[in-house]
Amino acid sequence: MPDHVRQRLTQRPLFLGVDGEAAAHYWDSYERALVIVKDTVAEKVELTEIPFKTLGQWCEYTREERGWAVGPHVDGSLVGELVRGPDA
Repeated sequence: MPDHVRQRLTQRPLFLGVDGEAAAHYWDSYERALVIVKDTVAEKVELTEIPFKTLGQWCEYTREERGWAVGPHVDGSLVGELVRGPDA
C-alpha cells in the first residue's frame, strides 16, 4: 500500500477497488473513512462529511458515477457485510 494512503488513516485500510477513472478506493472501518487515490494524490473522505450513510451507498454512487474497473472487493468480508447492510 502506498505511503500516502497510510499517512491518511490510523489503521491498515481495506482495498475496495479501482473506479472507472483509475482511482483506487480504500476503506478504514475504524475512522469510517475512505481514501481515494488517483495518480499520487490521496484524498480522505469521512462518511459523515458526505451525503452517504453507508459504505454500500458510496460503492453504489461510485458505480453510477464512474463505474468500477476492479471491484469493489467486498464479498465474503466484513466490508461486504457493511455494504449489504443490516437487511442482508
